[in-house]
Amino acid sequence: MILSASRRTDLPDHYADWFYDRIKEGFLYVRNPFRFHQVSKIRLSPAVIDCIVFWTKNPENMFPRLHELDPYDYCFQFTLTGYGQDIEPGIPHKRRHMIPVFCTLSDRIGSDRVIWRYDPILLNDIYTPAYHRRAFREIARSLNGRTRRVVISFVDLYAKTKRNMDALALQTPPQKTLLSLAADLAETAAANQMEIYSCAEEIDLQKAGIRHGSCIDKAYLEKIIGCRLDGARDKGQRKECNCLESVDIGSYNTCGSGCRYCYANFSVAKVNANRHAYDADSPLLCSALTGQDQISERALRSLKIRQRSLFDDFD
Repeated sequence: MILSASRRTDLPDHYADWFYDRIKEGFLYVRNPFRFHQVSKIRLSPAVIDCIVFWTKNPENMFPRLHELDPYDYCFQFTLTGYGQDIEPGIPHKRRHMIPVFCTLSDRIGSDRVIWRYDPILLNDIYTPAYHRRAFREIARSLNGRTRRVVISFVDLYAKTKRNMDALALQTPPQKTLLSLAADLAETAAANQMEIYSCAEEIDLQKAGIRHGSCIDKAYLEKIIGCRLDGARDKGQRKECNCLESVDIGSYNTCGSGCRYCYANFSVAKVNANRHAYDADSPLLCSALTGQDQISERALRSLKIRQRSLFDDFD
């Protein structure tokens, strides 16, 4: 099983202690995001968790207890953009704070286990293609040797979050402009020893030198854990997404970062109410069990293929 922690909220930034305490306890509960009273119990045994994929803009709060992850294979999807606090109000200064945090994480766990995400790319009168070229170039140079892979995507306007982004006056440039920008980013990535991939993009960026990638990439995870995996595409994601199947343990409307483009927060009021309910000792994130809840233990299995083939090469 691949544990996703989490597409729905920034667990490392806001709920690191909750996650570590669940690891120590050996299980957690997660609500079905579409059926509130349907609760799954997730066992956190290293015997069935093949890899933990963390999604974050700031993993700093995980550093003091990082050793508690030693029994597991894991990697970080680290989003680091050039936006200011007009777009990402809850994220510290990129040059002064976040780039050093990225480098510290890489130095501690290895450059092969930290993926840089420069996404989503949104365009307006402030964040122009020229701006993104400069920001991407500066960050890439700062992360040279600290990561081997960078993922990009252009912003998607989800119905639930479009209102949050109306004030940003986003522009939809012609595909020619996007391809030109993508080609320049690919050139910068290569110059800084990074492979560059797209994430769930409808636009074919291969002409720009960017491969169609997956956030939870089967081949990438196989190299991390040193073993082949027997898993299918995650049917719960968008049709453009090729991610390997995973179990997400987060909860929508709980992220405190306040990013204007976020698809996981639908309303500020819900976020505030859920964060007020946060209890690090609860097996549920930002929630408590009720008498109406129906709890069932989720059947989990390791995806590892134990028998090696002559064609395996993970060293």
